[in-house]
Order: sequence, then C-alpha cells, then structure tokens
Amino acid sequence: MRYTPIHTELVRALQSGAPDANGQPPERHISDGDGNPCRHCLRPIPKGAGMLILAHRPFPAPQPYAEIGPIFLCADPCEAGEVPEILTSPTYILRGYGADDRIVYGTGAVVPTATLEVEAEARLADPRVAYVHVRSAKNNCFQLRIDR
Repeated sequence: MRYTPIHTELVRALQSGAPDANGQPPERHISDGDGNPCRHCLRPIPKGAGMLILAHRPFPAPQPYAEIGPIFLCADPCEAGEVPEILTSPTYILRGYGADDRIVYGTGAVVPTATLEVEAEARLADPRVAYVHVRSAKNNCFQLRIDR
C-alpha cells in the first residue's frame, strides 16, 4: 500500500499560477496553521506560511464520477510526501475506484482514522478496485490517493 500525493508536475504548475480544475488561478493566502493540509507534501501548512486554495479534480479527465473540490497546497515548492501527516481527523471517507476511474459501489464508507490502513487494504484486495481515495468525512474534500 502506498500513499500517493498530487503529482509534483501539476503542483509546480499550480504554484506558478496555472489554472485549477475550474480554469481559475489558485487563490493565494496565508495559513492560520489550523486545518490547512497540503495535498503534495502531506503535511499541515504551518501558521504564517503561504498557501494556495484551488479547485482540484483528482482524476485524469472529466466524467460523471470525477468530482471537483477545494484543496490546499503549499504556495512555495515542497517535496512530495510519503507519510500522510495530514490525516488528523477522527474519521475519513474511503472510496474505491476502478481502472476506469469510476466508483466501485459498495467500497465507500466513513472509517475511523485508526483503522484507515486496514480498511484501505481490504478495499485494495478487491480485484475491481484500482485505487482508493481518502476524503474528509466532514466536507468530502480529497486528501490523498492510496495505491497498491
């Protein structure tokens, strides 16, 4: 099982002002240090640091299941994370997707963070599931992807 952040190439483009999934430039803000998880380095954006707020579609192309939602990124270049320090809420939504980037029905659930890895592994054991999304249980915001 591997935690997969947003690809560095896309992040560098967004940090340079490339348009987001809605065709808008990312908004530039200063982190208040509370609840601003970077989806690239997989760490909280520190208080006082520059951050981007933008619309992200964590799928290769538009289609009915390709949700778009808000995310945060560090405004300055950061290294891609391997260990998700951003998973600090008590629960998250897990949802399995097939190789066609569509939801595999029956794989979505709100799970306790303490069991997230076990729950993700169970979904990845299903041959129909190519990868799993971890999303905020409160706001459905994309956090990261989990791959085999």
